[in-house]
Amino acid sequence: MRKKRAEIRRIAADTKFNDVLVAKLINYLMLQGKKSTSTRLVYDSFDLIKDKTKEEPLEIFKKAISNIAPVIEVRSRRVGGATYQVPVEVKENRRIALALRWLKNYARDRKEKTMAAKLAAEIISASKGEGSSFKKKEDVHRMAEANKAFAHFRW
Repeated sequence: MRKKRAEIRRIAADTKFNDVLVAKLINYLMLQGKKSTSTRLVYDSFDLIKDKTKEEPLEIFKKAISNIAPVIEVRSRRVGGATYQVPVEVKENRRIALALRWLKNYARDRKEKTMAAKLAAEIISASKGEGSSFKKKEDVHRMAEANKAFAHFRW
């Protein structure tokens, strides 16, 4: 092995909620290095969540992340000229990364007017176990379940 493994960077918690997961969401939503815009967007969407649900937005966000984080996924594995979709368990940091990525992407695709409203709606629906990001997780799990026969190719 020639190269070192990339070291995992620890990121600082956000200022309002003092939570690392919220800070990661802010970083995921950031475009062109504009962190203050991204921070305002996340906090506005959390305010909207609080108004709509009358519950603590941080708890709803964490529930949404736990609902859309995949436990198992498929990876391509080439064995003797054929490529198999092999189901593998997802590590914790990748699980969170995928959940945040899906949340961001499917929030952008929603029909609401502002990005804060889109994000708030996607978080609320994900916490209830519905919405596009939850459907994506279900699809990933279904794919892994369908390819369970190739589990012996795991590496």
